[in-house]
Amino acid sequence: MMVLPLDDIALESKVAFLRQPTSFPEPTYRVETMETHMSWIFLTDGYAYKLKKPVHYDALDFRTIAARHHFCDEEVRLNRRLAGTVYVGVVSLTVDQVGHLQLDGCGVAIDFLIKMRRLPARHMLDYAIRDGTAHAEDIGKIAALLSSFYHALPPVAIHPAAYRNRFLATIEQNLRTLSAPAYQLPVEQVKRVCAAQHTALQHMSGLFDERVLAGKIIEGHGDLRPEHICLRPDLVIIDCLEFSPQMRQVDAVDELGFLALECERLDASDFGALLLKNYEKISGDRPAPALVHFYQSYRACIRAAIAIRHLDEEKFRHSAEWPRRAREYLQLAELHIRECS
Repeated sequence: MMVLPLDDIALESKVAFLRQPTSFPEPTYRVETMETHMSWIFLTDGYAYKLKKPVHYDALDFRTIAARHHFCDEEVRLNRRLAGTVYVGVVSLTVDQVGHLQLDGCGVAIDFLIKMRRLPARHMLDYAIRDGTAHAEDIGKIAALLSSFYHALPPVAIHPAAYRNRFLATIEQNLRTLSAPAYQLPVEQVKRVCAAQHTALQHMSGLFDERVLAGKIIEGHGDLRPEHICLRPDLVIIDCLEFSPQMRQVDAVDELGFLALECERLDASDFGALLLKNYEKISGDRPAPALVHFYQSYRACIRAAIAIRHLDEEKFRHSAEWPRRAREYLQLAELHIRECS
C-alpha cells in the first residue's frame, strides 16, 4: 500500500480513526466526541483527548503540524498551573509504512493530541449552577485559589497607554463585527454600547493607568468561564487560552469580572458578586466598581462577537442559538457599561 503525503491525510480521516474505541491505548467502552471552532475532543471512559484543527484565524494559526505540536505543548504547560496532574501530556498521532494510523505509534508523527484525565461533568461549575449543587463555599475556594495564583505571577511589562490602546482596538473590531448586516443584530444598540465603552475608557484612563503601574496586569488564564472550573473531587481550572500571550495578559479583576459575568448569564449573579467580594477580601485588591463594570461590558461584547461569528460556518448557520446568545451578551454589555457613568 502506498502511503499518502502527510498533508494529504485529511482531518476527516483522523477524526474517523479517533472515534473508534480500539484506537486508544486504554480500554474504553465508547468514545464521545465534541467539536469546537478550533478542536475535536474525544472522550474515552477515563481520559479526554484534544486534536487541534488546522485552522487560521486572526489570533492563531494552526495550519502546520509544527504549530499544532507547539501549541499542544503550550496548552499542557500553561494548564498545569491551575490543573495539576489533570494534564497528562502530549501524544502523537502516527502513520506506519502501510498507511495505518496509531496513537503514539512508531511511525511518522502526522499530528499531536493533548491527553487529559476526564473530569466529572456534574462537578463542572456551569453544570453545578444549573443543577443547584454549587454553593457559596465553592465560590470562596475559587476566589482563594485564583487570589493565590495571581499573587504568584509577575506583572507584565506594558506601558499604560499601550494597555489602554488594546481596549480601543478591540472595541473598534467588535463594532465592525457586530454591526455587519449579515448578522442582523441590533446595530443601534451595538453602536451605543461601543460608543459608551470608548467614552468610559477615556474618562477612566487614570484608573487603567493605576492598575498597570500597580503591577496588576499579569499573564493569567485568558478564558475563565464556569465550564472550565471543576469543583470536585479537587478544585481545578482547565482550558487556559494557549495560543496568544497577549490575550492572557489581563488585569486580574478583568478576568474575575468575566467569570462573574458568565455566572450572571447563568442566572447566578449572586455567585459572581460573591466571587468578587471574596477575592477583594482575600487579596486586599479593591478596584473601583466602575472599572470592573467596564471590563465586564467589554468582555460581553467580545463574547457576542465570538457567538455571532459561528454563522460564518455553514454547519452553524441555521441555528438560532448563536444570534440568541449574541443578543444576550449585548444586553449584558449595555447593562454593565451603564454602571460606569
